[in-house]
Amino acid sequence: MSTDRPQRFRWLLHFDLDQFQVSVERLRSPELADVALIVGGNGDPSEPRKVVTCASYEARAHGVRAGMPLRTAHRKLPDAVFIPLDTQAYDAASAEVMDTIRGLGYPVEVWGWDEAYVGVEREGIEREGVEREGVDDAAITEIATRMRTAVLGATGLDSSVGISDNKQRAKMATEFAKKPDRLPPRDPAGVSTFLPVQPLPDKVFLLDDRNWIELMGQRPTRDLWSVGPKTAQKLSANDIDTVDDLIATPRDDLISTFGPHQGNWLYVLCRGHGDSTITAEPWEARSHSKSRTFPTDLTSPDEKHSAAQQLTRELLDQVIDEDRVPFRIAVTVRTSTFYTRTKSRKLAAPTLDIAELTPVVLDLLDRFDADRPVRLLGVRMDLVPLDAQPTADTDLDLEVT
Repeated sequence: MSTDRPQRFRWLLHFDLDQFQVSVERLRSPELADVALIVGGNGDPSEPRKVVTCASYEARAHGVRAGMPLRTAHRKLPDAVFIPLDTQAYDAASAEVMDTIRGLGYPVEVWGWDEAYVGVEREGIEREGVEREGVDDAAITEIATRMRTAVLGATGLDSSVGISDNKQRAKMATEFAKKPDRLPPRDPAGVSTFLPVQPLPDKVFLLDDRNWIELMGQRPTRDLWSVGPKTAQKLSANDIDTVDDLIATPRDDLISTFGPHQGNWLYVLCRGHGDSTITAEPWEARSHSKSRTFPTDLTSPDEKHSAAQQLTRELLDQVIDEDRVPFRIAVTVRTSTFYTRTKSRKLAAPTLDIAELTPVVLDLLDRFDADRPVRLLGVRMDLVPLDAQPTADTDLDLEVT
């Protein structure tokens, strides 16, 4: 648990990576760009009880959605490419993104692999005792754009940013940043009166008291963050269909229908209010990994060994720079048929000795089917601080699908 106390901020930015798992897979396999791609389970759409974790925009156009059974997704789009989850790769990519945002000097509250809240202009303080002029609309949208640019440059991952004065409204702003087609049409002169900033940067949107009613008033209550289908159905049963309808409903009526907690929350939420705090928890990557997609599949053991040794050396250099030490090694192989598996082994003791690490990497690699051509190879190191000494255990060989 973090001991940091939440701090309130004038501006909160909701940072959201676009089709995150799909984008990570496309960085590793560029030929998958513009292909209908579905990530989930072990990549086998015939396996029961496995669901879609992420679908590319091309797949979404055919009705494929996150949470849908893989079998259903396959019926909708049998020609799509199905990719298994690679949580280690997503951990590593997400960590790099969050480190990049932190490098800009703002506190970050991480909410998952692909999203975080960033606080700008802390309330109630002055920097070094000097009175500030404040961050205006142009400045905050420039900060959001700089954040997107920095992450794209460092990781190759694109993103959208919603800006507001609280988390709930910032998250709703992100939806407008992602889908500008949801915005009302411009007037004949091309001016968007509902935008506080002119012109609006790409994939950035600012939503606050100035444009809340105009943009959200006639929208269904389901468009409010945290209002699920059951709550929306219950509201509709009470003739509350739009955000304007909800605003017009007395607080006591909401409490009578939904109870004190949810009733008060709906009263606050529909007015665009919410949580304006950021808790920047101390964060340190639990692991680092490196992977490489090869222009020509690796077929011989010598080729595979050479590539694995190079990845191990590069990864160890990074770990040494951070004063960390690996205690577990994992090797990931993706074949030419997109069959992907990971094997891992816990070391007898943490070590930074390349002469001890390399044989473990090569032995794990040799446990894969030698006849399968390798299109992608990855090495991961699970880490602890130099002074930490986890005890050895017996789960020396693990296979993760």
